Amino acid sequence: MQEPKEHAVAPSAPKASHGKVVGLAVAGAVGGFLFGFDSSVVNGAVDAIQGSFSLSHAVTGFAVAVALLGCAVGSWLAGAVGDRFGRIPAMKLGALLFLASAIGTGFSTALWDLIIWRLIGGLGIGLASVIAPAYISEISPRQMRGRLASLQQLAITTGIFAALLSDALLANGAGGATHMLWFGMDAWRWMFIAGAVPAVVYGWIAFVLPESPRFLILRGNDDAARNVFRSIAPDDDIDREIRDIRQAIEEDRLSERRGALRGHAFGLKPVLWVGIALSVFQQFVGINVIFYYSTTLWKSVGFREEYSLIISVVTSITNILVTLIAIALVDRVGRRPILLVGSIGMAISLGTMALAFSTASLVNGEPTLSGAWGPIALVAANVFVVCFGASWGPLVWVLLGEIFPPSIRARGLGIAAAAQWIANFLITVSFPPMAAWSLPLTYGMYALFAALSFFFVLAKVPETNGMSLEQAETLFVRPGKASSR
Repeated sequence: MQEPKEHAVAPSAPKASHGKVVGLAVAGAVGGFLFGFDSSVVNGAVDAIQGSFSLSHAVTGFAVAVALLGCAVGSWLAGAVGDRFGRIPAMKLGALLFLASAIGTGFSTALWDLIIWRLIGGLGIGLASVIAPAYISEISPRQMRGRLASLQQLAITTGIFAALLSDALLANGAGGATHMLWFGMDAWRWMFIAGAVPAVVYGWIAFVLPESPRFLILRGNDDAARNVFRSIAPDDDIDREIRDIRQAIEEDRLSERRGALRGHAFGLKPVLWVGIALSVFQQFVGINVIFYYSTTLWKSVGFREEYSLIISVVTSITNILVTLIAIALVDRVGRRPILLVGSIGMAISLGTMALAFSTASLVNGEPTLSGAWGPIALVAANVFVVCFGASWGPLVWVLLGEIFPPSIRARGLGIAAAAQWIANFLITVSFPPMAAWSLPLTYGMYALFAALSFFFVLAKVPETNGMSLEQAETLFVRPGKASSR
């Protein structure tokens, strides 16, 4: 579907006019950095936590995954906070929660307070996972919205890399995650305390960013929104932009959609089910097993702790590089083709991992890959990361920022993100017992979901490339009207 001519950006518009909006998008995406850092920093501390608190495998899995329950609650609350108070206040609250969690987890003295601080950190992650893509999509010009919205995933992958790198440096510097580092504290504690630095940076950024102009219009403050648009896109037709946003809000109101989430499809609007399905598929392919348990996983197939941590860092670098590929292609190739190719690649690589682990033998109760199967499994895992990072990783966040109407955007994103975190929790907490039972079946299940995601996109996800934010959401809420504006 081609973009209407009256909305086309003049070729002579200077590129410099978008310099500030790029800066704002990068700043808004810092929440994604904290999201990635806080959710992955536990990777290097899993075994140390288990040993320090004498935990069983099941309790260890829960201690790792419990933050994800906080993420689900934080995502749900983010919609209400973001729609009532604004995107910026939600960012400030998220930064405060991140800071409290980093310090509290590092100084935890028992399992119960470790779990509490992990939950608090989860609330912060949940807030950031909703507000960052909502804010970025609402300030971005249509012709570069895909690239700017993809910055959320780039920030997440950079946060994952920073967490795994700091874990490796701290553990290797101390001689092991359970060894003392500074001031008589174990290295694994410093892994969590390190998160206080980006939390403070994020809090400072939240105090200098302008509010989302679309939120301001939703609240009837057109003059303030006009000032923000003038500062971020002075060469655009600002009056037309405000008129289109106001029209979308009015159509929502006249259609009795005034922020209502309920519909005829099992109690919710169909667009919410699309967002939920995208989020669940993104997690049910098992991507976070690689980032939460990769150190433990590669130790179990013969790599020593220091090498396992290095492999995890290399994997996270790969994730960053392929996200850059997605950013370069999303506004040129489109959303659907990239998602479809990514689904195929993930299904094949996960199937290869399932086959590799079907050859494993047990040594001291742990799976051991012999011959070429160890390198094959390692390559397949990284191919999986490449396929995910170049497709479903960033593009789900792009679509979630595009598909919801203005009056429920933050709440719709909140529900979809909450579903994502619940799915993440189910995968994370189920992996240890499932892996102990059968790694081939576990990876085979992830491969099945990757294959199913292909058919879901084919049937339910239209192309939104090149459309205004208001046009894109009509494809999901009011089909057939996207080209009529």
